Amino acid sequence: MSRDIKLQAPLSDADVESLRIGDRVLLSGIIYTARDAAHKRLVELMDNHQPLPFDLKGAVIYYVGPAPAPPGKPIGSAGPTTSYRMDAFAPILIAEGLKGMIGKGGRSREVIEAIKTYKAIYFGAIGGAGALIAKSIVSSKIIAYEDLGPEAIRMLEIKDLPLFVINDIYGGDLYQEGTEKYAEAP
Repeated sequence: MSRDIKLQAPLSDADVESLRIGDRVLLSGIIYTARDAAHKRLVELMDNHQPLPFDLKGAVIYYVGPAPAPPGKPIGSAGPTTSYRMDAFAPILIAEGLKGMIGKGGRSREVIEAIKTYKAIYFGAIGGAGALIAKSIVSSKIIAYEDLGPEAIRMLEIKDLPLFVINDIYGGDLYQEGTEKYAEAP
């Protein structure tokens, strides 16, 4: 049974322990944007024992490369990108304290195992709704890798960003279970 839940980022173990696949979440607080090029750089910093541009403990990363901000707005269209492109890096970041990821599409077995082991969560955002999602973004500031353009790491302040829990710490996978549920329907 899906539930409606409001959460504040950064996230805690208790936050992710309370979530189940299918839950509808309105997320507020501070989150970060990063796509594959930024993920690669973050992991390289970690491999070289260099400080990261933000604290991973409890952090949520949104997989997005937003459009330029129109006049008077903090950000342009900000729809999710396909998450599997970050799968090579996500388990490493999760092990270091990343609590949440936002994107679209399924995740690898390694990411799902890291979610279970380290108590993280994968949220799905609605693809094709970038302009609507942008309305939940209160502010946007580039904090690292400006040379990556739209893929630079940004710190976003969000208010009631609508999300769905796709993978939870209990091994639930909304994409898999949802498909099975409809495959069994008469």
